[in-house]
Amino acid sequence: MDTNKKIVDFIHQLYDTSEFVPLSVPRFIGNEKKYLAECIDTTFVSSVGKFVDRFEGDMAAYTGAKKAVVCVSGTNALHMALMLVGVERNDEVLTQALTFVATCNALSYIGAHPVFIDVDKDTLGLSPTAVRKWLKNNAELKNGICYNKSTGCRVKACVPMHTFGHPAHLDELVQVCTEWNIELVEDAAESIGSLYKGKHTGTFGKVGVISFNGNKTITTGGGGMLLFQDEKLGQLAKHITTQAKVPHRWEFVHDHIGYNYRMPNINAALGCAQLEHIGEFIENKRQTAACYAEFFRNITDVTFFIEPISCYSNYWLNTLILKDKTSQLNFLQYTNDHDVMTRPVWELMSRLEMFKGYENDGLENTQWLADRIVNLPSSVRL
Repeated sequence: MDTNKKIVDFIHQLYDTSEFVPLSVPRFIGNEKKYLAECIDTTFVSSVGKFVDRFEGDMAAYTGAKKAVVCVSGTNALHMALMLVGVERNDEVLTQALTFVATCNALSYIGAHPVFIDVDKDTLGLSPTAVRKWLKNNAELKNGICYNKSTGCRVKACVPMHTFGHPAHLDELVQVCTEWNIELVEDAAESIGSLYKGKHTGTFGKVGVISFNGNKTITTGGGGMLLFQDEKLGQLAKHITTQAKVPHRWEFVHDHIGYNYRMPNINAALGCAQLEHIGEFIENKRQTAACYAEFFRNITDVTFFIEPISCYSNYWLNTLILKDKTSQLNFLQYTNDHDVMTRPVWELMSRLEMFKGYENDGLENTQWLADRIVNLPSSVRL
């Protein structure tokens, strides 16, 4: 039997359907309708309400963050995170080219510039070894501030992204950022529920960011969350993301440039209901990943990507690494022609028109992976 047909047949069997199998769809199995109806009945559907407060509190408790602040999207949350750690216009930010465009869009809103550093093959996330090498060769510390020797720009932050829910090498990234006095902002958009050495992603840097887009492990329809280990900084984020309005019963006074990044109460209600089931969702996704891993153990020239050592991954999107670019294109064509949705990794940021002129370190692993990665259907199986 042709390998691609064998894989398609297995995925249809895994999801117990002969119909189209999507990549990642939300599941609503709990109190979603009840909480949404309560919002409508009370008329608190906008930017204030008990579900906003509850969702923030529940997420802080779940992740171990000192404070959590909701936003209307993960991209907004990234924008705010970069601002809060002091990234300014013309600063440089070390990040990966193998990521969703939101990572780079967020820093572009400030007028900062990405420097693209390679990823590790065992995590698909930003490589601390590559970061350290680039800094050693291209950066210098002046009065405790990191500068790019060739551009003269300040290197202010480092943004790893936990690709498909798999944590990057966080201990080493924290160490190199500390040595070079660079702020670590975790793009944990895809990794809710993922742990690195028992600690939740998004809680290692000064700020972490989670996404609740419709295709994520849990969803609020759209939405994001800022995670803080510094409660005071979290309080400032809450103030700025709600138009920086000074609390008063009737007066409208604002003391800072503010942003309308507030998650509506009706979205937070959805999030509260989803969060009640996150444990079983992740366990279900990990069982699916185990089924894939067992199946692909006997398939030649195909590697199923498993969680890195010392990590507990949510397996947001299950991932194959194929033999070469031709195999990738053939696989994508066949699966999508036969009612199984698969996709390649995002177009590399370094290849996009908006970002292709920015500095990079050669991106050897990044480009190798981009020619081989394919994502498989990964929805929670009911």
